Amino acid sequence: MLEVDKLSAFYGQAQALLEVSLQVAAGELVVLQGLNGAGKSTLLKALMGLQVRTEGQIRYQMPAGMAAIERWETHRRAQAGLGYVPEDRRLFSELTVRENLHVAAGRDARAHEARALDLFPVLKTLLNRPAAHMSGGQQQMLAIARTLMTGPKILLLDEPCEGIAPVLVESIRDALLDLKREGMALLVVEQNRLLASRADRLLWLVAGKVRDS
Repeated sequence: MLEVDKLSAFYGQAQALLEVSLQVAAGELVVLQGLNGAGKSTLLKALMGLQVRTEGQIRYQMPAGMAAIERWETHRRAQAGLGYVPEDRRLFSELTVRENLHVAAGRDARAHEARALDLFPVLKTLLNRPAAHMSGGQQQMLAIARTLMTGPKILLLDEPCEGIAPVLVESIRDALLDLKREGMALLVVEQNRLLASRADRLLWLVAGKVRDS
């Protein structure tokens, strides 16, 4: 599904990732952990083509086979099926839940919305509520649901459970595991044990390099 080979990332002249290699298969949950500043968020941004300069190869499964996408623009990666949920969520705070969902809607919007609301049923009761008037956990559910509106094949999530009440962490975990069972690949930066304990593989990022736990 996704293969990363010797990927390095730079902010200006400063190197943040050092020849990272990893793979994520369809239906696999890979959790990436590490100390603050280790480069976890940088890795997800590099995979999406955001903010950093990269060297190395990123290969992604397309209908015709594996394709090298490291030179693709961010929007093209998203259209191909990479779904990214950043740590800051980037919701439109004054828009309602329904409006936030449809900002990101691609093809089959009705089916994607129905699936997203099945995964996060609490959102069904909040469709007309502005995102600014939701709890942090509800906002995180909305951020994931909005990304699902694009019909991704792989989800890249940055700290989806950070600072969220345990009961909502369980709901998010269960939703992600449902997606995994359906064949979606997930690469998740996450310290929370509730999710990490269910990972197929746990990786550590240390000083810009990945190693198995």
